[in-house]
Amino acid sequence: MSLFGSKENAEVTVLREQLAAAQGTIAELRGWVGHLRGAETPSLEGELRQLRAAVDHKKNEYMTLGTSQRQLQAEVDTWRSQLVETRDLALLQEVGVYEYAHPLDDAVAYKDALADLKLRIKESAKGDAVSCHVDWAVNGSVKEGQKLGKDMAKLMLRAYNAEADNAVRSVKPHTRETVKKRLTTTKDTIGKLGVLMRITISPDYHRLRLLEIDLTSDHLVKVEAEKELAKAERDRLREEAKVMKEIERERARLAKERAHYLAAVVKLEANGDLVALTKAQEQLASVDAAIAGVEHRAANVRLGYVYVISNIGAFGPGVVKIGMTRRQEPMDRVRELGDASVPFRFDTHALIFSEDAVGLETALHQRLSHKRVNLVNHRREFFYATPAEVKDLVVELENSPVLQYDDVAEALEWRASESNRQAAPGELAMSSVGADGDLSDDGE
Repeated sequence: MSLFGSKENAEVTVLREQLAAAQGTIAELRGWVGHLRGAETPSLEGELRQLRAAVDHKKNEYMTLGTSQRQLQAEVDTWRSQLVETRDLALLQEVGVYEYAHPLDDAVAYKDALADLKLRIKESAKGDAVSCHVDWAVNGSVKEGQKLGKDMAKLMLRAYNAEADNAVRSVKPHTRETVKKRLTTTKDTIGKLGVLMRITISPDYHRLRLLEIDLTSDHLVKVEAEKELAKAERDRLREEAKVMKEIERERARLAKERAHYLAAVVKLEANGDLVALTKAQEQLASVDAAIAGVEHRAANVRLGYVYVISNIGAFGPGVVKIGMTRRQEPMDRVRELGDASVPFRFDTHALIFSEDAVGLETALHQRLSHKRVNLVNHRREFFYATPAEVKDLVVELENSPVLQYDDVAEALEWRASESNRQAAPGELAMSSVGADGDLSDDGE
């Protein structure tokens, strides 16, 4: 028994020593904790509380700002819905092909329709253009209240009509819908301002004023289109007049030559000079053939030349103009196109003679319609194409002789100008001064 007892005592002793060591460690740790939680601990806890309070305050501010932002965004959306864009540049950037609101045959028809509409507007303005319902008294009198309401209604109608008249005067084809929206906003504003007296602009009267804007815009477009057609017709007649003058001059010249050779033939027949007679008869036959050609040209209005030209300095590379002329010398027409309206002369890439130059020109325009520069006005005959493309189409369409073809544009004036532009400013300035110190003038 003593043996087991001594062993247990030894174990107890070890455990007590370990417990004492652990208690010592705990005491040491408590000492360090006490040291660390000395005088600085309260200040740190105070700073922590301040930081927590600041975080809570910022959270509240953030929530408040979020609410304010949502309110402001709602207000912005409200004002944006009422905003009417009136800047011409912004509206022009959105313009597309104009669609007539009320298609009519010509500008005269629009003018007549506007005159009838103005009479209807005038009659409606005297009647039910504006309504007002006042059932309360002013100075103890209901009649006075009703009179005040009527006067206010007249004032509101005058303000509305002033806006409508200004809209009609200032409307342009690309601002039609914007002007109508602005007038509708004016109508709605009058309704809000007159809510106490129940003042409102009649919907029927408002529709009449909107119709007036539509018809005015349509009339402007139709007038412009008719001006374009009239200009094109004047150009055509002017070109035809030049062609007829050429033909008359050629007729006169050939008639004179024919009379000369005919007189020579008569004399040679009388003299019996057969060799000279034969030569004179051949020349007379040649003149007769030329006269027949002139008469054929005068009779056949579709006969002429199709030309393909470019102007790199004015329109850049990859743009050609495809036109037609009946002139005997087609380059005269090309030189006219390169007048003062463009900075450089045109380069001629191709001249195609055709018995049906009108049909050939139309066919080329149709084949290249997807490459038009101006997709609205088809009288502008410019295309994003190369001379080679046009030549291939000519070969495909008909076997007309290509009298002239150059794939590359010389563009001498433009190339010389670009070369001078690279020169030093002093050299460029001196290049425009003549040898005697006077400014050079190409016109002299």
